[in-house]
Amino acid sequence: MNVPLTPVRFLRYSEEQFPGKTAVVCQDQRFTYAEFGDRVGRMAGALRSAGLKAGDRVAFLSLNCHRLLEAYYGVLEAGCVLLPLNYRLAAPELAYILNDAGAAVLFLAQEFVGVVDSFRRELRTVRTFHQLESHQIEGTPQAGWLSHQTYEQMLASATPYRGELMAFDENSVAELFYTSGTSASPKGVMLTHRNVYLHALSVALNHHTRFEHVLLHTIPLFHANGWGAAHTITLMGGTHVMLPRFVPEEVFRLVERERVHALTLVPIMTTALVNSPARSKYDLSSVEWAAIGGAASSPTLIRDVEQKLGFKCFSGYGLTECAPSLATAELKPDVQCTAEERYVLQSMTGYAFPGCELRVVDAEDKDVAHDGVTMGEIIARSDGVMAGYWQQPDATAEAMRGGWFHTGDMAVIAENGYILIVDRRKDIIVSGGENISSLDVEKALLAHPDVYEAAVIPVAHEKWGEVPRAFVVAKADCKLSEVELIEFCRARLAHYKCPQSIEFCENLPKNAMGKVLKKELCKKYHAGPVTMRSEC
Repeated sequence: MNVPLTPVRFLRYSEEQFPGKTAVVCQDQRFTYAEFGDRVGRMAGALRSAGLKAGDRVAFLSLNCHRLLEAYYGVLEAGCVLLPLNYRLAAPELAYILNDAGAAVLFLAQEFVGVVDSFRRELRTVRTFHQLESHQIEGTPQAGWLSHQTYEQMLASATPYRGELMAFDENSVAELFYTSGTSASPKGVMLTHRNVYLHALSVALNHHTRFEHVLLHTIPLFHANGWGAAHTITLMGGTHVMLPRFVPEEVFRLVERERVHALTLVPIMTTALVNSPARSKYDLSSVEWAAIGGAASSPTLIRDVEQKLGFKCFSGYGLTECAPSLATAELKPDVQCTAEERYVLQSMTGYAFPGCELRVVDAEDKDVAHDGVTMGEIIARSDGVMAGYWQQPDATAEAMRGGWFHTGDMAVIAENGYILIVDRRKDIIVSGGENISSLDVEKALLAHPDVYEAAVIPVAHEKWGEVPRAFVVAKADCKLSEVELIEFCRARLAHYKCPQSIEFCENLPKNAMGKVLKKELCKKYHAGPVTMRSEC
């Protein structure tokens, strides 16, 4: 008889086989798999005792911590749906998501009491609010609308509950993640028990995850399972190390103390690590690899990580709708290349994970030539592709037409199967009839040794229709000029692709995953010049 596919089985296995192994490290607390499993069972029991029913949405507003990791198993064990919230969203955005999802209960860290208080009267379905911490943090407000029972008190008084595995429906929704909403209202992505289970197996197989594996959770767990790591580590009996906030020196300290094997990063995190003056003070020799995703990387950044931090580095690709991982740029074992060619390959979008199929297609969904030049849209079919968008059948049908998920990412594909995203469809710059990839221009700018960050947007031009405009953040104590950078780009790109103008700024607007919000740059440009500086 086939047992339903559910991530609940991952913790059940490790709890049984490795009860004394360290499962979670969270600041000064450590939990074995036996302790982790007991807390998860008590959480499930507490939810059921509170009257929650199968399919009810349980929301968490928290930094990375052991309690949020417990929710990835306890909420599902109780038969409910986990809704992790992006704590960097504004109050109206959080209210929209909670109402759209119809959340029944909200668990929140004390530092978010103020923001929740500002919109809680607008919530239509949330019945109770539970503080995660067992005591009040000094200097934070005490809210009378919070339940008298904190999360810890609920666990302490609960009877552990374990659902019957055969009763799980692997096609039911396990997790609900909301897209970033950069171009429209956020959409709820429904990931089933089957999606999450098979995605975790695929990622663990690709990364050779093992019992000894120690992973530092640098990616917030509100983001599609923290790239699946909430499950891949557990299923192999590895160790989770929680990082509440990304601070370069704290990353280095935890890597040295816990002998971390792997890091998952976004480009801005990676750049911060490479440029941190603290990096030489710590032993990073335990790290085997770092995967960069969430936004496009560059060969320069890959080279800097390997040469300055001393471990293998490669890009990855995925979307919330795909649970999220689809591709890796880890070098294929049969590829022969020079060191510089290797950095280029490892900065690409990459090739499909096991269990994934990726195509690059034209407007009629026909495959483009595998020549590394012809542009098309990436479409995907995999075990991790979502069940659909929450209560949005039309948007689901459009995204999943033809049985393939349409990503909206424009790319080229080479003969060897490596894919390279050239831009989001909406970000392609059309100048004088020629398509310009803003990512290509950004990579050229980032190759300059004094450039810390760069973003490129299209701006109107009388003759050419639109041309590239760059926004650049220089490295500390570096002086850069517009003329210098444009000439630097012209040595690397066709002249029509180069920025027509460059503005220097203190920082770039980003979403919670470090992606630059180009729509904000467009607003600033059309509203007037951004803050200028001649040196940084």
